Amino acid sequence: MSDLRRAKIIVTGLVQGVGYRYFVMRNADNLNLNGYTQNLFTGEVLTEVEGDFGLINEFIKQLKIGPMKAHVTNCSVEWTEYKNEFKRFEVRH
Repeated sequence: MSDLRRAKIIVTGLVQGVGYRYFVMRNADNLNLNGYTQNLFTGEVLTEVEGDFGLINEFIKQLKIGPMKAHVTNCSVEWTEYKNEFKRFEVRH
């Protein structure tokens, strides 16, 4: 049985204007995770994701690296209870 969880992830650094959100979406789709990602006014990128705990951990490892033009300086994760709120993964504007 899988361990379903939810994570709120905030990534800091050079993560806006470098294709970071679409990198996040591709990785989430590849891992079968649902949720969304969006730019924040602070220059950070927020991602909320639901799915298997192990897959989310793998996803977080990828987010810490980011696409080639990005430079991630920090990645904070807040774990919460799985809510089955999302049916797919999307980029919000």
